[in-house]
Amino acid sequence: MTVPTDKTRPRLIDQEALTRHRARARLDRAGFLHDEARLELQERLLDVNRAFTSPAIVTPFPDHWSDFLPGAVVVPDSEILELEPGAHDLVCHVMGLHWAEDPVGQLVQCRRALRPDGLLMVAMLGGDTLHELRSALAQAESEVMGGLSPRVAPMGEIRDLGGLLGRAGLSLPVADRLPQRVTYQTLFHLMHDLRDMGETNALAARHKAVPPRGLFARAAQLYADSFPAEDGRIAATFELVFLTGWSPHESQQKPLRPGSAAARLAEALETTEFDEAARPVPAQTKRGQE
Repeated sequence: MTVPTDKTRPRLIDQEALTRHRARARLDRAGFLHDEARLELQERLLDVNRAFTSPAIVTPFPDHWSDFLPGAVVVPDSEILELEPGAHDLVCHVMGLHWAEDPVGQLVQCRRALRPDGLLMVAMLGGDTLHELRSALAQAESEVMGGLSPRVAPMGEIRDLGGLLGRAGLSLPVADRLPQRVTYQTLFHLMHDLRDMGETNALAARHKAVPPRGLFARAAQLYADSFPAEDGRIAATFELVFLTGWSPHESQQKPLRPGSAAARLAEALETTEFDEAARPVPAQTKRGQE
């Protein structure tokens, strides 16, 4: 049995297709997710309340993000990031990690580019994104073609994405989500927006043949029936996920060892500590149910 190596393991992403899709993106027409991510990151940086002097931005859309942090080094989200080790006190990886072949590797490279106690902030799309489209396409393809093919990229759930920070060696990891509900006139208007976002299908295992004429018409009908919105439109979900972690430093807070607490929680809450040997008190019968 041969263990797959980096050279023999099947690729998840068709990088040439992804590059083409991003090159034709029109974020001036469909950049609302980037705008929302920018506002959220700005608010989080204000909450940190620290002056960063050597920032870097990793993004597949440099024209849209180059002015986010004054004086920032801006590099593409290629497999090998063009970041110098220990050169930055802040790295923002924005709107590209959900297409990474090796997301942990991307985060490890970001950590190495940070100085001790430097901050990494990530904005990306999460697993709930386009769940409506995934469902409609799967059912339509099953009916029309008798099988399924990958048409919407699998994206990580927030609990798994948060775990990537620890695997990458970052301290004080935090992961949270900001779902966005958007309405469209039809499935075809949604797909047009995805093209302008540079987020159309770039999976290596996708069907490359022209689909049957009735496939997307059937998907559009299923979508409209299953996920209606106001005024006869359809609803689509985009889940923005934000990850935050720090490059380790001795000044950072560390969790206490189990059993090392100096005071009991029950005393602090002025309540009685649970006794495993105690017998439960029978519950009182609610009035009117005797």
